[in-house]
Amino acid sequence: MTEPNPKHVEPGRAGITAIVGRTNVGKSTLVNRLLGEKVSIVSDTVQTTRNVIRAILTEERGQIVFLDTPGVHKAQGELGKNLNKAARSAVQGVDAILLVLDASIKPELEDDGWFRRITREEVPVVIALNKSDRSPDRSAEYRALWQEIRTEKESDKEPVWISVSALKGDGMADLLSALFENLPEGEWLFPDDILTDYPRKLNIADVIREKLFHRLHEELPHAVAVWVEEIEELENKWVVDVSVYVERHSQKGIVIGDKGRLLKWVKQQAEKELYEMYGVRFQLKLWVKVEKNWRKNFWILKKLGYA
Repeated sequence: MTEPNPKHVEPGRAGITAIVGRTNVGKSTLVNRLLGEKVSIVSDTVQTTRNVIRAILTEERGQIVFLDTPGVHKAQGELGKNLNKAARSAVQGVDAILLVLDASIKPELEDDGWFRRITREEVPVVIALNKSDRSPDRSAEYRALWQEIRTEKESDKEPVWISVSALKGDGMADLLSALFENLPEGEWLFPDDILTDYPRKLNIADVIREKLFHRLHEELPHAVAVWVEEIEELENKWVVDVSVYVERHSQKGIVIGDKGRLLKWVKQQAEKELYEMYGVRFQLKLWVKVEKNWRKNFWILKKLGYA
């Protein structure tokens, strides 16, 4: 007789946790660290995460479905406004909120805004003071700002504060314990072998976009969008047609690079990472296209999942 899996004897704890915060505080790095695998792309560039990504952690204590949201920032244009809207709306209907702060720099306006937002939320809140391994440590300034806002709003909210380093892995055990303790008891929301329900096309596009960001840096990443047109699953490889959108003809040459070197590097790096993710060889066909002012075009934003 087969022994039952002990994880299924009791329902344990299960729920949805929205990971929110200002841009570039390390939310995606934190998600990847907690899950032990890469499910969110990482870059120093604002607006790296453009879609809400569901990452699923299953273990003996239960299951946490993380919503890795776009970072709230000073929005410029329709794309920025839509990303901020997606981030703020992600806290609706969740079981817990994980607010990530960058403890190595002083609080900014967006942090103040999130503090004010969570005073109105009824669900438990865990605050991760990320980059706590860096100097200077501004944690005390965040705590003081929270107390000031809490008093002003006459709120009895009591978040759990955890100092962490997503990059090094410090504080992850304490953070997970705090998250599980604040989730309701219940059955799992997804099977235990699912890491993310993020659509495959969007994931492939994100990997390519991450490689572009690493090479372009601050040159024009916000003007670049990636869309997977078609995936042809052959017996020994997947052939993927990809459109890389830019806004002006001058940007097209920058993305392609001298003698096509930049785009070739992006293709090689993305194919390597996708092989590691899916266990199948990839042949990426990257086509750079000029779509004037795509960030202001509602239909293109909707196609890309940003509207």
